[in-house]
Amino acid sequence: MALLSIELKINEKLYKNDPQRTDLGRKILQYSVIMIDELGLERFNFKKLAQRIGSTEASIYRYFENKYLLLIYLVNWYWEWMRFRIDLKTMEIDDPIRRLRAVVSCIVDTAKRNTTVAFIDEDILHRIVVAEGTKAYHNKAVDAQNQDGFFSSYKELSKKVASVILENNPDFPYPRAMASNILEMTNNHIYFAEHLPSLTEVKANGDILAQVEELMLYYIWKLIFPPTVQHNKAYQQASHKVLQPERWSMDVTTNGLQYSEK
Repeated sequence: MALLSIELKINEKLYKNDPQRTDLGRKILQYSVIMIDELGLERFNFKKLAQRIGSTEASIYRYFENKYLLLIYLVNWYWEWMRFRIDLKTMEIDDPIRRLRAVVSCIVDTAKRNTTVAFIDEDILHRIVVAEGTKAYHNKAVDAQNQDGFFSSYKELSKKVASVILENNPDFPYPRAMASNILEMTNNHIYFAEHLPSLTEVKANGDILAQVEELMLYYIWKLIFPPTVQHNKAYQQASHKVLQPERWSMDVTTNGLQYSEK
C-alpha cells in the first residue's frame, strides 16, 4: 500500500511549531494517535508520549501547549483529510446525484485505511474521533475556541456537504443541519454498533461501515428528495445506480430504498 506524503492546512493557533514539517513533529502525531487510542485521553500525557518516542516532555511542549489542543489538532486533521478526499473524489463529477453519492461514500470510507498517510494511521485516528472527538468542542471554552477558528475545518467540511445537498435540492430548508447530522450520525452509529447496540440497527457482527452507509443513504434519500422528485422519470434513471450501495435497489413505488440479497 502506497504511502502519501501530504501536508494539510491546520489552524496555526493549535500548535507552536508545525508538527507536519519536522521528523519529530510527525513522530509526535504518529504516536499520539496510537497512544490516545490505547490509553484514552484521560490517561494519556506528554510524559508517556515522550518515553514512547524516546524524546523529552520539553520537546513535545515545543509543538503543543497541552494534550487537549493536540486532540483538537488531530480531530481537525481528520476533518481536513476527509475534505481532501471529497475534493479528490468529486473533482470530475458533474452530476449532482453522483456527487452526493461520492460525498457519502467518503464520509463513511474515511473511517478505514484506503491510502496510508506516512505519519497518520487514519483507521486508528477514526477510532479517536468516534470515542474522543466530541471533547474537542463540547467544553466550557468552546466559544472562545470558536472565535480563534479551532473548528474551521469541521465547519468548512460541513459547508461543503451542505452545498452538495443544495445542488440536489435547492429548496431543501435545512442543508447545514443535514450536513452536520450526516457527519455526526456516521460516527455515532459506528460507536453505537460497537458499544451501545440497542441504540442502532447497525450490527457489530457484520460489515459496520457498509451498514452505516446504507443507513445514511436511506436517511438522506427520505429527507432531501420529496416524493414528487423521486417519482420523476428522469430522476429515477439518473439515481438508480448511484444513490445506493451495491446491495440496495431503488423502489419508487414505496418511495424509498429496498434491500435485496445478492
